[in-house]
Amino acid sequence: MNQHPNRPTSGLRTTALVLVAGLAAAVLAAPVLFAAPPQPPKEKKPVSSPQPQQRKVGYSDTPFLPGNKWRVHDGTRPQPTIITPGTFSTQDAPGRPPSDAVVLFGGTDLSQWKSANGDGPAPWKTENGVMITGGGNIVTKGEWGDCQLHVEFCAPNPPHGQDQGRGNSGVFLMGRYEMQVLDNYDNITYADGQAGSVYGQYPPFVNASRKPGEWQVYDILWTAPRFGVDGKVTTPAYVTILHNGVVVQNHSELFGATGHRNFPGYTAHGPTGPIALQDHGDPVRYRNLWIRPLKDHDQP
Repeated sequence: MNQHPNRPTSGLRTTALVLVAGLAAAVLAAPVLFAAPPQPPKEKKPVSSPQPQQRKVGYSDTPFLPGNKWRVHDGTRPQPTIITPGTFSTQDAPGRPPSDAVVLFGGTDLSQWKSANGDGPAPWKTENGVMITGGGNIVTKGEWGDCQLHVEFCAPNPPHGQDQGRGNSGVFLMGRYEMQVLDNYDNITYADGQAGSVYGQYPPFVNASRKPGEWQVYDILWTAPRFGVDGKVTTPAYVTILHNGVVVQNHSELFGATGHRNFPGYTAHGPTGPIALQDHGDPVRYRNLWIRPLKDHDQP
């Protein structure tokens, strides 16, 4: 007798086929992720920085300054204009003027100047970044009142002559008030006629002259005189001069226009005037001339 009766096999085969077919259909129906084309990265929107809030400065409960609309530490007082300061000169090269300066001579041409004898071109020659006296005085085409004036000059080397006949020139504010240029290195002259003097009026505090052939510097702070409607001076002119970085005139009060062996005094004139440079017959060199108009506080 057969102990293992025949088992039904056709049903099992059918069930297996159905399962395999079902799995295949499921695989075909599933999304093929690896076959999808790569997507470009999403563009990131720039994140704007938060705008800084204006910081409150100063005070509004402090005393008023005498004769002034501003309080002490007044937070509403106008801020000073921002400029780029200049650089210092060396014996080898001129410095850079401040960004708000008017360049009177930058080493290339005399376009800011004219002859003092008329409206003709300035007769001085230029070479190697300097201008050299000769042919008469020159004056600027522009005019200024209160100002800061920077002048660099160099006396001839080897030196020639003595006293007033050695490296003589001059810087005239408003065309009539002379600050003397002279070679006073080991060269004596009358005190109110040497380098750094208000010619004929004030000697310099000290003799700060360099050797002939070396570049020297004047930094001049000028306050123009004021005149009344009657032509009389109401406020005299004042000048401060630094010669090679040394104070040689400190808010010196001028007695009037300057002159040689005379005393002209004041004659009424306008609020502005040209800068003049003197040709005294000696080949004095100039470079790096610039000027800044000076204004009152709180003016733009």
